[in-house]
Amino acid sequence: MKGRASRRRLATVVLTLVTAASSAAALVSCSTGNGGTGSSSPAGPRPTPPNTSSFSGKLPSALSSAAASARAKASAAASSASAAASAFEASVSAEVARANKAAAAELKKVQGSGNATSDVSLTGKPRAQTGGLVAVVVNITNRTDQKASYAVQVDFADPSGKVVESRIVGAENLDPGERAQPIAISRKPADLKLTPRVAKAQRY
Repeated sequence: MKGRASRRRLATVVLTLVTAASSAAALVSCSTGNGGTGSSSPAGPRPTPPNTSSFSGKLPSALSSAAASARAKASAAASSASAAASAFEASVSAEVARANKAAAAELKKVQGSGNATSDVSLTGKPRAQTGGLVAVVVNITNRTDQKASYAVQVDFADPSGKVVESRIVGAENLDPGERAQPIAISRKPADLKLTPRVAKAQRY
């Protein structure tokens, strides 16, 4: 009888220990779950904040970039126009260049439009021959009965009538009835709509 009682007590102790161990395991499982739902899957990795040490703290300005681009294009257009005019004028003889310089000096003495506007007219020059620039043939005819020289100022005006550029050409020692045809070339960008006109013409 004593042996049976001892075995029963031992079995009861073992059962108690097993039950306690199971309860502890269940508690651990619940404590490590996600939001108390009983799930034991580990939480996903947290996002890492960006490293701002290389940030400039200043965003590029679209307006600034557009303005800079416009300035660069305008500068390039002006440079191109000047280069085209220089290339075209390089074909003009040294004698014509000297006459133009003398004409410029003469026009500095002139008040008003001068004494020879009726002896001068303008004819358009095809842009295909001038690198796309606005250019005109200045037709000068000596309508007097004596040899004479001429100085002519051609103004180039925009659509509003504002003069944006002036060019001076000359012709020297024309005999009575003789005609000269120097060329006045604008150095402004070719896309501008310019109207040439005789501003001054002096016979001397």
